[in-house]
Amino acid sequence: MHDLIQSTPSGTTTRGVLDAPLTPATRLPYTVVRGAEAGPTLLVTAGVHGAEYASMDAAYRLADTDPGTLHGTLVVLPIVNPSAFWQRSIYVNPIDGRNLNRLFPGRIRGTYAEQLAAWLHEEFLSRADALIDLHGGDLVEALEPFSIYTRGHEPSRQLALAVGLPHLIASESRGMTYEVTRTHGIPAVIAEASGQGLRGASEVSLLVEGVGHAMRHLGMVPGDPEPSTVTEHDALAWLTAPASGLWHPGVAAGDVVVPGQEVGTLRDMTGQEPRPFHAPAGGIVLFIVTSLAMNEGDPLIGIGVPASQTTETPADENGQAPEA
Repeated sequence: MHDLIQSTPSGTTTRGVLDAPLTPATRLPYTVVRGAEAGPTLLVTAGVHGAEYASMDAAYRLADTDPGTLHGTLVVLPIVNPSAFWQRSIYVNPIDGRNLNRLFPGRIRGTYAEQLAAWLHEEFLSRADALIDLHGGDLVEALEPFSIYTRGHEPSRQLALAVGLPHLIASESRGMTYEVTRTHGIPAVIAEASGQGLRGASEVSLLVEGVGHAMRHLGMVPGDPEPSTVTEHDALAWLTAPASGLWHPGVAAGDVVVPGQEVGTLRDMTGQEPRPFHAPAGGIVLFIVTSLAMNEGDPLIGIGVPASQTTETPADENGQAPEA
């Protein structure tokens, strides 16, 4: 990333495509917006999951930031998982079947997605002064906008509060892009909006404006961060499917549920023998899977839990909570 910044004159923007040192060939678009004045380097990534389209639209809009008003440098990687993007693959990379956002900081001699994570972590994430990784619900997920940061890291919390999405989760999950907080102490936030393959103007704008607020917080653009109402959650209570079947959600993203409330049923392939699922804790539904097809081990629902009811259940098919 340093070379890309140095090759961009102050007060200008450079766009191009990077050839990552991976097999098969991997090409990633990038934009460097180098401000007219010195300041921090903010890295904005999107497309870690290949079908979270609103996040990518937002990243491309951010790439049009005017360098003349910028103190510092904005680096945008709008599609960091291109094979998943072109294959419209949900959750995982189609080359090795791994979820890229469970693999950071990666392994140089690992599977394809592990190598991609290692390259991104070494060349980009670890070299920034701050990271905002844009996400959303995948093709089969409805989602209420929220952000996530590493529990106990106050600079990341303050960055997330500046982004200003309605809900904020302090998480202990490992292997996500914000792992760079643990490895290098860098403030890092995952910001999520939209889902189900949609990229409505309001959801895209929510992410764009959130990054803009964060840039004011970092002193990269003039003005003070706009105050926003953010509900902080100490955990994400969630359920996964114990078997494959036909999923019938009983609540929607944004609904408030109470402990023990029925949130959906899973039926067998004949459409019979409904198995009810109940909220493990009270709180707001931050995401819920909406597809009829449900595979064993897939996430069903995630509930943002107030501190007084903290319950963080630790495992999807990759051993991590499926909140991102």
